[in-house]
Amino acid sequence: MKRFYKIFIPIFILLVLGCVLILYSLISIYSPEPAFFGYKIVNTFSHDPNAFTQGLIWENGYLYEGTGLAGRSTLRKVELETGKVVQSINLPAKYFGEGITIFKDKIIQLTYLSNVGFVYDKDSFELLREFNYPNEGWGITHDGQRLITSDGTPTLYFLDPQTFEKVSTIDVYHNGKLLWDLNELEFIDGRIYANIWKTGQIAIIEPKTGQVTALVELKGLLAGRDRSRNVGVLNGIAYDQVNHRLFVTGKFWPKLFEIKLIPVK
Repeated sequence: MKRFYKIFIPIFILLVLGCVLILYSLISIYSPEPAFFGYKIVNTFSHDPNAFTQGLIWENGYLYEGTGLAGRSTLRKVELETGKVVQSINLPAKYFGEGITIFKDKIIQLTYLSNVGFVYDKDSFELLREFNYPNEGWGITHDGQRLITSDGTPTLYFLDPQTFEKVSTIDVYHNGKLLWDLNELEFIDGRIYANIWKTGQIAIIEPKTGQVTALVELKGLLAGRDRSRNVGVLNGIAYDQVNHRLFVTGKFWPKLFEIKLIPVK
């Protein structure tokens, strides 16, 4: 009998592990086909054409924007209706500013390759502290409990908002394949919205599984007459939770748009 258990138990464990791996593969391969959305422009607003937009947030009637490029990076507060910058600070010239989010009474801003993030007082923009992280900094948002960051890979990182230590990660899949170039992030109604760099698309991601549940196609949003030589890619998602308004813009775009997502059949 002891000999039987010695042989049977390892075989049983291997069978269970094999079944788990097969099930995981089937879930990835046969996950539901993502929904697809187009858009309708609801409103158009002025946007600073000199702003290399890396992060965008809506809070209490204002947009907060993080801009990039070494020597030109800023954190700013902007009037939606006019595009006027009403408050701004410059990052030290050595830093390339990236995504921002507002967590409680603080603004958190990432940098690209410096492995340094900044925490500011939301009202005064006073720098309260710095923190470090091991990967590149691209986008940042939060789910009310954890910060969520991207670094251009298919991986999203969940961080403790007090210590900035990594709590967990998820890999993002679209149609069973890893989805690269996840950029600026926004958490909307339980889903993570992510600009996909250089595509003109936004991925809507289920945070528990990493599965892309929908894609938003925004090609053609910025009209040809508004496209100068310097106009960059779509980047920047903000959401007005109270009035259910979705805002998007891009790097060096002269316009910011309020849009409504339209299902494509």
